[in-house]
Amino acid sequence: MSGHSKWSQIKRQKGVADSRRGTAFTKAANAITIAARSGGGNPDNNFKLRLAIEAARRLNMPKENIERAIARGTGKGKEGVALEEVTYEGFGPAGVAIMIEAVTDNKQRTAQEVRSCFERGGGTLSGPSSVSHLFTPIGELVVKIKEGIDPDQLLLLAADAGADDVETDQNEAIVYCQAGDLDKVKNELASKGLEPIESRLSRKPTSLVRIEDSAKAAAVLSLINKLDDLPDVQKVYANFDISEEVLERQAEIAKF
Repeated sequence: MSGHSKWSQIKRQKGVADSRRGTAFTKAANAITIAARSGGGNPDNNFKLRLAIEAARRLNMPKENIERAIARGTGKGKEGVALEEVTYEGFGPAGVAIMIEAVTDNKQRTAQEVRSCFERGGGTLSGPSSVSHLFTPIGELVVKIKEGIDPDQLLLLAADAGADDVETDQNEAIVYCQAGDLDKVKNELASKGLEPIESRLSRKPTSLVRIEDSAKAAAVLSLINKLDDLPDVQKVYANFDISEEVLERQAEIAKF
């Protein structure tokens, strides 16, 4: 598994730990509200809402919080602040391209927080479309590798389900597919006994910036984490490739 994919797993583990923080619930609720507002409050008919609810449940968000977030999105709940989706783009240390997806009730505040992170982290916030062409929208499914299934067999099963690629680790695999096929591939994998433990819409870099220097790697990871920790930020994408050894060492230092 490449260093970049390993980082996706580390971030997911970090997200589980972050579930103890109030900001994690706030981010999840905002994602549900935005999805419900754009596609309706019925998850059976709104795939993005279904994904947002699944993500909230992985954080052990109470049912009433989820229902309240849906009601806010469909206009049936108490009137609150207006939420907007916004995307930021920039470059980090070593020329790494970074995309940030955020949900905010104050674009000026969020933009200033993002800009401050870039400046303090040795990066530069740039304009729209400056790095978006370096990322492709995709679907990602994290699958637990069952005993008795080798990587080649998993690749065949995933291909039969309509997936485009698979990257395997010792215990887990990331299955990539077209964004519009995510639900279909998920159901097909489940029918083959490979129940995904996480599914999400994501962005995959079309090319990677290889980072060999530990100091540069630490600077990049520090910036990514600070951006990811901002209350309004939902997702952060970057096109770095750092060796697994360096990633794991940095993860240990940061105590993810």
